[in-house]
This record gives sequence, structure tokens and C-alpha cells, in this order.
Amino acid sequence: MVMFLFLVIALAVVVAAVTLAVVGGGESDGPLPDVAPERLQDPLPPDRPVNRADIEGLRFPLTARGYRMADVDDALSRLGAELAERDARIADLESALAGAQAAAHVALHKPEHGQGEQQ
Repeated sequence: MVMFLFLVIALAVVVAAVTLAVVGGGESDGPLPDVAPERLQDPLPPDRPVNRADIEGLRFPLTARGYRMADVDDALSRLGAELAERDARIADLESALAGAQAAAHVALHKPEHGQGEQQ
């Protein structure tokens, strides 16, 4: 019985010591200072379109549960907007090319007015 009582008291002392170590023992500034959250070091360039090297060099900081959702959302939004802009530009260029090809086709197959009259 005495041994059991001694083990309970020893366990209580160890738990109290660990609790004080974690909490900081009543210090006014706390056990750990507040640290600013880690942010994306090299965000995508705001002054020019994103290129392949920007995407390959993009590294998101890790957090306890993976990546910072705000950083990933910002990068995906930016990439989505630039892809939509490029798709629209490609569609415009393809329609302009189709129009130019149709005009060239009509010009090649259009008979000239002066050929039959000179014989």
C-alpha cells in the first residue's frame, strides 16, 4: 500500500513539473513568443505574366496541416485568370487566322477580269 501511495505522489509531481514547463511557470510573457506565420517567400510576379520558371520555382510554406490555404488559393486564382486570358487570346488569333485563310482562298479562286478579253 505504501508503494502504491508513493507511485501516485511521484506521478502527481511529474505531471505538475511537466505542466509548469509547458505553461511557463507563471512567467508574464508566456513560454513561447508569438511568431508571425510563415508566408510565401517568392509570390508570383504581379507586373508580368507568369512563365514556366515562375511555376517551377513556386514553393508553398508548410503548416501543421499541409500548406497555407490562402497562399495556394491566391496562386491558383492567379494561374486560372492567366490561363483564361491566354485561352481567349488564342481563340481570337485562331479566328483571325481562319478569316485570313478564307480571304486568301477566295482571292486565289477568283477569276481575273482581263484574261478573256486580250485574246
